Amino acid sequence: MKQTECVQAPTGRDHVAARGMAWLALVVLWWAAPVAQATPGPDFSALFGDSDFIEIIERDEGLETRPTGYVSQDAEPDHVFRIDLDEGQVPIGQGVVYDGFLIDGKLPGPTLRVTEGDIVRMEITNSGDVMHGASIHAAYTQTSKHVGHILPGQTKSVTFRATTPGVFMYHCAPGGHAIPMHVMFGQYGMIVVEPRDKSYQLEADLGQEPDLKLYMLQHELYASGKEAVEGDASYTAFNGQLFRYVENPIPVRPGDYVRMYFMNIGPNLLSTFHIVGIVWDYVYWQGHPEARWPGGQTVTTGPSDSWVIEFRIPPEEGVYTMLDHGVGATSRGAIGLLDARADADTPSEVLADGPTYDEGERAERIGEARRILSPFGIPAAETNPVPARADRPVRFGDDVDEVVIEMKGNSFYPKVVEVASGTKVTWVNEDVFTYGLGETSGAHNAVVMSGPQSFATAMLSHAESDSVTLTEPGTYNYICAPHPYMEGRIIVRDPD
Repeated sequence: MKQTECVQAPTGRDHVAARGMAWLALVVLWWAAPVAQATPGPDFSALFGDSDFIEIIERDEGLETRPTGYVSQDAEPDHVFRIDLDEGQVPIGQGVVYDGFLIDGKLPGPTLRVTEGDIVRMEITNSGDVMHGASIHAAYTQTSKHVGHILPGQTKSVTFRATTPGVFMYHCAPGGHAIPMHVMFGQYGMIVVEPRDKSYQLEADLGQEPDLKLYMLQHELYASGKEAVEGDASYTAFNGQLFRYVENPIPVRPGDYVRMYFMNIGPNLLSTFHIVGIVWDYVYWQGHPEARWPGGQTVTTGPSDSWVIEFRIPPEEGVYTMLDHGVGATSRGAIGLLDARADADTPSEVLADGPTYDEGERAERIGEARRILSPFGIPAAETNPVPARADRPVRFGDDVDEVVIEMKGNSFYPKVVEVASGTKVTWVNEDVFTYGLGETSGAHNAVVMSGPQSFATAMLSHAESDSVTLTEPGTYNYICAPHPYMEGRIIVRDPD
């Protein structure tokens, strides 16, 4: 409701001041009127509230390039996306289950789609046991202070205007050392900003929208934090499952117009994406319609790089193989098929979401798994009959006086060691970012949770070490106190 105020007329010497103020108001109105007429942009009060930087906002709205994505956190959104960050297990194919960090119970998280200029609100809930957060690469504005530190049980939000068209990454970002750790452990997804006024070139050439919009996300999976930091991937995948589109090829028809939104999440390896039998019509760096290149056989894509790729299915039936032409990644899961048949029922879209399972199917697949891939934990032996290299116990002989265990990538390496009684065990922290505290820091210690002897090392910064000597035979299970999901085990043999 509009409010009015009763103002008493000035008297005496106040009259002169009042006349001065009136003249000042007229001058301001005379100056502001042409400025307001020359800025037909957004409703400033609705979008930007009482920002302290309104002059910068007015400047940016008048530039030939796009404005930033800043809006008031109270601005009315066109889209509200609600995502949930937690930890858990998800099947990834080939009898393997991934035990790591998830978004909406998936790996990758949901595919988010908006149009250039839309106001977007992200509401992010942490239903897990450790701190999480979010970074949204499509947001040309501050996000960390709004959603950078989300404690278990909390929900936080950030609102922004999607001013730049393209294909972007979003991912967990609790801050500091935890940002790369949570990305390497599986919390990421794709957000696409479609151009509002400018179409992609092949759409203009053909005079039609794509027959298939294919959202493709390549990513790596690791068995330990050490291997993640060093880029030694156990598996690579398209859209969350090894050989997903080999087992279920994507149907297309000869002549179909395909637009692919391709992103390499990484988080470490370079991708050279290729489709056998296809030469691109057009590719667009980062998915921006003005960043167009004609032709080509591959797109070279570093971690978080992206492309929009346009092509036509040739007028011939057959299978067209999609792969990372860095063929080591191909052999570990990054391969799929487009199956072209005249009678195919081409889907209008294929999203980059990880597979969705009902609870019964998820439990069945996990129960049938041959391997649990856990980058920071130690899977139970009965659920992990064929462990990955990082989970296999390392046995040291009686002649070994000291065993060194690295703390790297929020994991212990080796995770499991077997030693003789009286062996000195030394932990060395090889994580470098040790600023801050708790989840956001790479400082670590080793604290026994069960075993014949108790021990707790000092809190270690980078390149620091501490040791214990274990004389009592038995099994010692230990964790890092600031990162309790980090699990290690020492088996001390009986001298007899």
